[in-house]
Amino acid sequence: MAAAAATVVVGLGVPSWVALAAGIAIALGSGIAPPPALKRVTTYSLQLGVVALGAGMNLVTVGEVGASGALLTVAGLVTAIVIGLGLGRLLRIAGDTPLLISVGTAICGGSAIAAVASAIRPRDEETSVALAVVFVLNAVALVAFPLVGHALDLSEATFGRWAALGIHDTSSVVGAGLAFGPQALAIATTTKLARALWIVPVTLVIAAVHQRRQGGSLRSIKWPWFIVGFAGVAALFTWVTVLAPLAAPVTLVGRRALLLALFLIGLALSRTTLARVGPRPLALGIVLWLLVAGVSLGLATLG
Repeated sequence: MAAAAATVVVGLGVPSWVALAAGIAIALGSGIAPPPALKRVTTYSLQLGVVALGAGMNLVTVGEVGASGALLTVAGLVTAIVIGLGLGRLLRIAGDTPLLISVGTAICGGSAIAAVASAIRPRDEETSVALAVVFVLNAVALVAFPLVGHALDLSEATFGRWAALGIHDTSSVVGAGLAFGPQALAIATTTKLARALWIVPVTLVIAAVHQRRQGGSLRSIKWPWFIVGFAGVAALFTWVTVLAPLAAPVTLVGRRALLLALFLIGLALSRTTLARVGPRPLALGIVLWLLVAGVSLGLATLG
């Protein structure tokens, strides 16, 4: 049953939240413990997906957009992560869930969570909860942002910047921009891609800090080399123009690999672990997202 569902999820290219929900539904419905190999397959799928997504990045265009607001972006990322970790402590959420939710909110949702999770190897339920929170808020943002944008009479340029800064996943940013207008779509997509590149340094820093806290040295760090692969693929498709026709299919492979990984992450959940989650991670995600969205709106109007 699980194999058939995975084939449908990957073959149809369902939305991310559907892939995760399908895995969770099968896991909770069957009550069967996941096989030991599931975690390894999930990790490989996540890493393959992140690397392949680099084919959709034009580093020249993204660099031009990102360079002007680099300091502002760094400040925003650090602030979101620090506040998220602080809220996690305040709400007494143990483990890596606050970090994953914070990174997903600060950078680019599920892709950032997947990258960091592959580097620090949190418990399966922590990754699942963080992804679930982000996907729920993405669905809300897809509808709410255009409505708020029209209510505030935002220009397409302002809305595009706000959507890129205030919505988690790139797919939802594109959807919101498309709903608002063509100029909003172009600005939102380019700005979000520039922000998404911060997956690379942020993941590397988190991997190093995580290893040091566990008592290891820099020599013993298990560097997330797939992030280097992501940057390398992006560079390859940016400057080797003959590869341009392959960008779309390679990116599609990356998205489908991430869908498979999300399905497997959901499949790894059990009734016991889900019962331990509680409402606090969702509260953390909502509060942090509202803070980021509010600050982002102010920054977007200044651009």
